[in-house]
Amino acid sequence: MIGEVIGILLTPEVLIALVVGVLGGMIVGALPGLSASMAVALLIPVTFKMSPAAGMVLLASVYTSAIYGGSITACLIATPGTPSSAATALDGYPMTKQGQGLKAIGIATICSMIGGSVSAIALLFIAPPLSRVSLLFSSLEYFLLALFGLTIIGSLAGDSMIKGLMSGCLGMLIGCVGLDIMNGSPRFTFGIIELESGIKLIPAMIGLFSISQVMFGVEDMVKGKKVILDDPDSLLKGSPLPTRAEMKQMLPTIGISSIIGILIGIMPGAGADIGSWVAYNSAKKRSKHPEKFGHGAIEGIAASESANNAVTGGALIPLLTLGIPGSAVSAIMLGGMMIKGLVPGYDLFTKQGNITYTIILGFLFANILMGVIGLLISKQIVKISIVPMAILSPIIVALSAIGAYAISSSMIDVYIMCIFGVIGYFVRKFGFATAPIVLGMILGPMAEQNWRQALMFSRGDMLGYFISRPVSIVLALMVVFGLFSPMLSKFFNKKATGNQMEVSADD
Repeated sequence: MIGEVIGILLTPEVLIALVVGVLGGMIVGALPGLSASMAVALLIPVTFKMSPAAGMVLLASVYTSAIYGGSITACLIATPGTPSSAATALDGYPMTKQGQGLKAIGIATICSMIGGSVSAIALLFIAPPLSRVSLLFSSLEYFLLALFGLTIIGSLAGDSMIKGLMSGCLGMLIGCVGLDIMNGSPRFTFGIIELESGIKLIPAMIGLFSISQVMFGVEDMVKGKKVILDDPDSLLKGSPLPTRAEMKQMLPTIGISSIIGILIGIMPGAGADIGSWVAYNSAKKRSKHPEKFGHGAIEGIAASESANNAVTGGALIPLLTLGIPGSAVSAIMLGGMMIKGLVPGYDLFTKQGNITYTIILGFLFANILMGVIGLLISKQIVKISIVPMAILSPIIVALSAIGAYAISSSMIDVYIMCIFGVIGYFVRKFGFATAPIVLGMILGPMAEQNWRQALMFSRGDMLGYFISRPVSIVLALMVVFGLFSPMLSKFFNKKATGNQMEVSADD
């Protein structure tokens, strides 16, 4: 079978699909608002006349490279191309402002490649046993997972915990807009019919990050600053490759974040955005210098990019083995598989094994090719940051408006983008963090929906229902640890500092 799989993979049709998918995905991912799910959905009709292997390799290549593409604009102009790259912008953009944009892009590229490749290997060798993890999750587990994600807000709070929590609460409040999940009554819509479907994440995120950044850029132009960097020449110096010491520093983060991404990807409905935030928080808690996060920490970029690309392979595990999509993109890919006559399950790995393993190997090669191309073009794309803001700002606004409109062909999304741009500007102006708002918008509705469903499933005995589910107990312990770990960390740091002072006094 190995020879047959390699033979299919090396056919011109599959190779062209691989290259086109990687390049197309990177471009789509870098454009604000044009998400991976949109790219895959648009390409489904293109695959009709392609062979099953070539069609699915095209979709898988677009999927993983679009997730990576979002990191390019996140690092260079603080404009995440996809929601999964929002965490990358926290450290990638500060590195660019410090004249290390080339290294930021290099780290994001290498970590995306490694994270995606690790998930492809997991997909290749341990898909069936890992896929069963998704069967252990019900509404209660998803509620606790969302609750655990919300504990990340404390680490994203910046200098003020109170301001960070206020931002997170604002995000959860925004997530309540729309029809009530259980009884269908409108909430906070103020009679506007278009808001009954809720405030979509992508237009809001484009406004909070992209439009607010443009407004700060205009403010800088008024003060006489023409480009993002104080020293534009410094941007092109150095190498996109991290040093041996930096790579050694990042490797544990890359490994752990890749595992987190795979596990998050397996869980249906979680997605790359949640995976990147959870991995970012985990890296910050393990770091010896957590104060550097948000100010250009290479571990921050490594955690986010390793995890969000690892989610892609993780999401394909339950898709191929159980027919359960792990993300919005894999749900669209399921439709593409059905059109090609590929039915998930045992037969997919036996009777149609040659096609299935071609798709998996194509996914692995797509991640490797993505990394190679990303490093080769890094010195060119990094020049975006030295384009005068008078030229760059209108382009960002235009692309953002197109991306927001393209989601559902509705001007209401463009208006939402503009409103959230103003909100993001004033939030950042007064020292509040925008990241907790995005996190609250993602996890708030997820927590509410699953909590209310869990109450129904428990039939009035929530404690008994909770005890009967071992996974929920583990997640509850993780939530408690997430809540109290910042206080414990501060306590032990103070104790260690006090011991060092005592030793110095004795000397």
